[in-house]
Amino acid sequence: MGGLVPRSASALPLLLLLLLQAERPRGAELTFELPDSAKQCFHEEVEQGVKFSLDYQVITGGHYDVDCFVKDPLGNTIYSETKKQYDSFTHKAEVKGVYQFCFSNEFSTFSHKTVYFDFQVGDEPPILPDMGNRVTALTQMESACVTIHEALKTVIDSQKHYRLREAQDRARAEDLNSRVSYWSIGETIALFVVSFSQVLLLKSFFTEKRPISRTVHS
Repeated sequence: MGGLVPRSASALPLLLLLLLQAERPRGAELTFELPDSAKQCFHEEVEQGVKFSLDYQVITGGHYDVDCFVKDPLGNTIYSETKKQYDSFTHKAEVKGVYQFCFSNEFSTFSHKTVYFDFQVGDEPPILPDMGNRVTALTQMESACVTIHEALKTVIDSQKHYRLREAQDRARAEDLNSRVSYWSIGETIALFVVSFSQVLLLKSFFTEKRPISRTVHS
């Protein structure tokens, strides 16, 4: 009796391993610099009938806006937005091929932008191999693992959101700090110039002017 192990306890390591090794959809996550009057494009091959999603956000630069458009393999524009700070787009591929999504800062002549995007292809597979085909209900341990998995995805999304917000707020604070510093330097220089001018003006008031004597020779 003492050597028997409960079934739920023996399944715990396997379920935790499945939870940790759960695959995510194929895709890319990137933060890049977008110079002024420039356009940057990315390409990804997608199978027919597969769903893909694009999330993006401007972190720094100008008014925190960017143009974005997505084209299918036939060259048709399936998504187009101008001067967006952030947005999300989901689409199911109607044709197989290379899809192109571009970010444009061509409307700006002097503002560099920092853009973050997350491009995901396909749906997330279930954490349990036979979860979609099984007839019986999930055990208490399996239900707990699924709940934990969903909670972890929520935590990851929240961390990503707050990380982007923190980067954006830090960039704004640094920009404001540099402006205040330049303004303070300008005020200091102006104060010295005005003070020096006042000293010279007051000195001219108290300077004794001696009359110039002229000798007339006959």
